[in-house]
Amino acid sequence: MQSAGDADEELLTLLDDENARTILVVTREQARSVDSLSDRCGADDSTIYRLVDRLLERELLTEHQELDPDGNHYKTYAARLERVEIQFTDDGVRIEVDRREPPADRFTRLYEEFTG
Repeated sequence: MQSAGDADEELLTLLDDENARTILVVTREQARSVDSLSDRCGADDSTIYRLVDRLLERELLTEHQELDPDGNHYKTYAARLERVEIQFTDDGVRIEVDRREPPADRFTRLYEEFTG
């Protein structure tokens, strides 16, 4: 089991990667495919897939299945990250991550609140 300190250290290391930060920035307003992210970052697909997997594990991205007009399936990725707060305390570093609520979850929550 990973300790909170290890998880925080892993997150800091991930966010230190320029390509990971670029992925989070460009997917804030529009979901993008690995090909698009690869072009934007100037990195090969395998590097982007590795970063996307790490960002998905940390729940900083969501994944969507798309269907193009030719009938091919591909995935796009959208950022869930709203804000990261880093605090330095007597006990070490504390990281808080605010994530966006996925649209389906938001709809369900709003519907349940409305119907009471």
